[in-house]
Amino acid sequence: MLDLEQLSDQAQAYFDQFVVSGTDEELFASGYLRGHVDLIIGTAIVNGEPLTLPVVIEQVTNSINNAIKQGELEQQDVDSVNAVLNKLILELQS
Repeated sequence: MLDLEQLSDQAQAYFDQFVVSGTDEELFASGYLRGHVDLIIGTAIVNGEPLTLPVVIEQVTNSINNAIKQGELEQQDVDSVNAVLNKLILELQS
């Protein structure tokens, strides 16, 4: 099974890079995504729920899509969040 704490650390390191060298849009998107990722992984850790990487990616993607449907983000922000999310997925899969 997937080591969720290690996955969380990897995601946090990815998000932290935007604090140093990201654009304003990337910084916003990474902070926004960090909340969704922390919620998904944190809930699984607390509940002792084993997850696979594809399930984590699916849950984060669903969480973001639900937020978009509820009008939480402007279209420009949606584009930035999706770009950072796609890069995160590639980072976690490597």
